[in-house]
Amino acid sequence: MKILVTGYSGQLGYDVVEYGLKIGLNIKGISSQDLDITNEEDVYRYIKSVGPDVIIHCAAYTAVDKAEDDKEKCHDVNVKGTAYLAQAAKNIQAKFMYISTDYVFNGEGLKPLKETDTPNPIGYYGQTKYEGEEIVQQLLTEWFIVRISWVFGKNRNNFVKTMLRLAETRKELNIVGDQVGSPTYTFDLARLLIDMIQTDRYGVYHASNEGFCSWAEFAKEIFEKMGKDVKVNAISTEEYPTRAVRPKNSRMSKQKLIDNGFNPLPDWQDAVKRYVNELSEGVK
Repeated sequence: MKILVTGYSGQLGYDVVEYGLKIGLNIKGISSQDLDITNEEDVYRYIKSVGPDVIIHCAAYTAVDKAEDDKEKCHDVNVKGTAYLAQAAKNIQAKFMYISTDYVFNGEGLKPLKETDTPNPIGYYGQTKYEGEEIVQQLLTEWFIVRISWVFGKNRNNFVKTMLRLAETRKELNIVGDQVGSPTYTFDLARLLIDMIQTDRYGVYHASNEGFCSWAEFAKEIFEKMGKDVKVNAISTEEYPTRAVRPKNSRMSKQKLIDNGFNPLPDWQDAVKRYVNELSEGVK
């Protein structure tokens, strides 16, 4: 099985490729430097030449706030790019996995969102990711759509690294406490995605580490695990305005993973512990 992973320069794409190589798979990662996914002809030509059996599409425009003003680029990457890759997969009869997001939902209510719940994005980034989901389902018959949330990994910046950087100079931080979801360690997620693409259990899935927390609780856990003495004040979303509106409820039910025989990811606290240990050992 030959696997091609887009978004190799990002957190998830990097860990998917690294894990695949570690277990001996024929896997290749590409970034925007290797292929411009917004160029239709280039995408078809490249995918045909590589001839993968599976495409794991991790690449995305993920600058949530910037997307509100940079709509054309966001749409080109998240919608057109996804369409071109899905069509290319169809042309060579390759399996296709599309990585989506909790931002396809409006974040209302308190209950964990099911895979069958109707998306209703409240920001432009979420809108483009949902359009990507629809395109994948329209073009293909063999597809996985995996919605993820609050990712952190070795490659690139993330919330954990930001908190640790702030802890070097700050003893008190105001962090949003009314947005609730699940942090997701890309190392754990990568193993699940690799397991998943080796099956034919297609469909929409939610995948994140187990358990829920607010951003403020997430920050407290990070500081506790790193032994940092930083006071965290939980504030409301309204007290921390951003260009894009964030969903307050990003709790996602992962029941479909269990129903289809996949192992749930470890608890998010366990993931944070392993990740900060990795960071403290000098891994980038």
